Amino acid sequence: MKTRSRGFLHDNGLGLGFGLAFLLALAGQALAGLADFNNQLATEGLARIGLGEYLMSSDFAVDVTENWQSEYLQFFLYITATVWLLQRGSPESKELDKAGTESDKAQRVGRYAHEDSPRWASAGRFRRGLFSHSLGLVMGTLFVLSWLAQAISGVAAYNEEQLRQLQAPMSWHAYIGSADFWSRTLQNWQSELLAVASMAILSVYLRQRGSPESKPVGAAHTSTGVEG
Repeated sequence: MKTRSRGFLHDNGLGLGFGLAFLLALAGQALAGLADFNNQLATEGLARIGLGEYLMSSDFAVDVTENWQSEYLQFFLYITATVWLLQRGSPESKELDKAGTESDKAQRVGRYAHEDSPRWASAGRFRRGLFSHSLGLVMGTLFVLSWLAQAISGVAAYNEEQLRQLQAPMSWHAYIGSADFWSRTLQNWQSELLAVASMAILSVYLRQRGSPESKPVGAAHTSTGVEG
């Protein structure tokens, strides 16, 4: 049975709400980052820069992209790992007997596709296979692109600081093997992996009434793959 639409804002509140929060957080980061960057310039006896110049700088780019790449890594790993890895009692896990890619019937693909299924669910083998893995492929691609953007903007920001201190710049290949790059990268990765593991395990025993990320309040701790 189709669900009646209640208006654009109601039907898209999750995406719009988080999109607005993202823009506000990005604006706040830009203003705070500008103030911090100008403080660094002042201590080095250099002239301050404006907001427009800072937004186009490598320092702002690397701060943004290093967070983006860790987030897309988190979702890529979570989306692909949960195909096979299970957590008893967690709503973040599939049911314990459904590890793997599951049958065509269970996934409603090929001859088992429904009338309202996406067209590529019943398309030829190549298009169906591509669509079947499209979410992981897109998240993986976004991770690689944002990681590359972080590496490029990171070496530019690092070399600008080196030149301000009258030291020799570093090549891109040398930078991606440097302590500065991996310190930035790994401190984001470990936090994202910890958050995913915490969510998967804590949701076994804790509840949030009304949230699809939680089991129903009265569900048994051992209930797996059940959403509230």
